[in-house]
Amino acid sequence: MDYKPQLCPGGTIIAENRRKYLNPDYKLKKIRSISDEEIIKLLGFRHPGEAYKSMHPSLDELGEPECPIRKLVEPTPGAKAGDLIRFVQFTDSIYHAPITPTIRARMYHWRYRGCDVGALSGRTPLEMRERDLENVTKELLETEIFDPAVNAIRAITVHGHSLRLDENGLMFDAKRRVIYSQEDKCVYYVKDQWGKTLDKPINFGPKADEGELKRRTCAYRIDNIDFEKDSMEFCKMIFSTYENRVRGALSKS
Repeated sequence: MDYKPQLCPGGTIIAENRRKYLNPDYKLKKIRSISDEEIIKLLGFRHPGEAYKSMHPSLDELGEPECPIRKLVEPTPGAKAGDLIRFVQFTDSIYHAPITPTIRARMYHWRYRGCDVGALSGRTPLEMRERDLENVTKELLETEIFDPAVNAIRAITVHGHSLRLDENGLMFDAKRRVIYSQEDKCVYYVKDQWGKTLDKPINFGPKADEGELKRRTCAYRIDNIDFEKDSMEFCKMIFSTYENRVRGALSKS
């Protein structure tokens, strides 16, 4: 029998969104286009056109010893080339952001190979080989899980992101990496994830309205969909887990 992972219990749109984002077979919907050059500038590790720095020779040159695991696991392009390990860090607002730190971290593990993930209360760092990281960052920024008002790419100085939204609906940012244009109603990144000024602003398009965010979010909130609407499903799963743990621990070998 093929194993089907039970990604998340519940019957609400919140539970459904969680299952979609966590399911690697589900293709995230693209809602904007960010060029490869803009991704490189946002990450802030190298200049467009600059060669990748390496931490070891390519695997072809390295001449690794025979290992059965190496035959089973295909190295990522970045690992093959010996790229340095770099990181991107996202922060997600408590105000109906499409994705939240804990779900984001679980999604990384389900969807991406060769990654190291951290899940803090307000930020989620993702470490990967550099060229792999650029490809993943592009998907994370271009698709439905990112809204430029309530999600942000911030390598440093994340503090205060969840305190409030400003008059334009944007998260607070001490580094002021993002601006809202009253002319075209679009959100622009004017600094990279480190807070260094970009040579040219990057247009992320319009922010989603609150109704759209409430449909896309995977966060339970009392002013949208309360956790209690799915609580019985979660309780069944938790009780089942603990019952099996107890029975398994006490059973005779």
